[in-house]
Amino acid sequence: MHTIAYVIAAGWVAFWTYWIVAAFRMKRGRILWRREVRIRVVLVVLAVAVARLGLFRMHGLRTGPWLAGIGLVLFAAGLALAVWARLHLGRNWGGPMTQKADPELVTSGPYRLVRHPIYSGILVAFTGSALALDWAWLVVVVLTGVYFVHSATVEERHLSQAFPDTYPEYRRSTRMLVPFLF
Repeated sequence: MHTIAYVIAAGWVAFWTYWIVAAFRMKRGRILWRREVRIRVVLVVLAVAVARLGLFRMHGLRTGPWLAGIGLVLFAAGLALAVWARLHLGRNWGGPMTQKADPELVTSGPYRLVRHPIYSGILVAFTGSALALDWAWLVVVVLTGVYFVHSATVEERHLSQAFPDTYPEYRRSTRMLVPFLF
C-alpha cells in the first residue's frame, strides 16, 4: 500500500509541476480576484473545520487491494484527461474564472466530451487518489467539486457573453463535467 501512496504522490508532484511551468505560456487574462479569493477562503475554512473535527482520522475507511488498483487507474486516467485538455487548449488556458484577451472557443478534442475536461480530470484523479489511499479524502473531492462547479458556472457566463452565437449550442450539446450526465 505504501508503494501506491508514493506513486500517487509522485504523480501529483509531476502534474502540478507541469501545470505551474505551463502557466507561463498562456495568453494574458484577467481574474476577478475578489471573487476568487472569497471562494478559496471559504473552501480552506471548510477543509480546516473538517480536519479539526477529526474526519481524516477515521479508521475502517481504508481501501483494499482491488479498490487501490481501481483508484490508481482512475488517478492516471484523470490526470491524463486534464493534461490532454490543457495541451489541447494551448495558450488559451487560464486559471479558474479567468477572462482572456482575444478568447477562442475550443470545442474539439476532450472538449467534445465535456465542457470542462480539466476540472473533470482533476476530480477523477482526486477520486482515484481517495479510493487508492483512504476514503475519508472524498471530502476533498466534494469540496473541490463545489469549487469547480462554481468556477465552471462563472466561466460559462463569460463564454456566453463572448460567443453569443456559438456557445449556447455547444452548451446544449455537451455536458459540463460528466459525459451524458452532468
